[in-house]
Amino acid sequence: MPKVTSKDPKGAVQAAAKKRAKKDPNKPKRALSAYMFFVQDYRERIKAENPDATFGDVGKLLGLKWKEMSAGEKKPYEDKAQADKARADRENAVYKANEKSAKAAAKAQAKAQPVAEDSDSEEESD
Repeated sequence: MPKVTSKDPKGAVQAAAKKRAKKDPNKPKRALSAYMFFVQDYRERIKAENPDATFGDVGKLLGLKWKEMSAGEKKPYEDKAQADKARADRENAVYKANEKSAKAAAKAQAKAQPVAEDSDSEEESD
């Protein structure tokens, strides 16, 4: 981690933020884990059973419930996770192929532009 010379914490955050690469909005979403599919299903139930529970408490209760579940009870969530991983892998492969072709096209266009400008200037001088 780079050293920050200023003692201003806001400046430190701003310096770190400048170095962060921007996210590509076209990049596919990551695959969800079996636990995350479980959380999506159970969060509302846990919140209904424990209306006074804080966000952290709900997370703890979900974690305990997940640990107590048998492999058979986890199976549907693991199947969903495998299907989602396959989806993410497919989308990522398409994204990477498109990204490579877009970079190659941009590179070819960049090489072609100076040549086109030179030929235009020669035609104008005649």
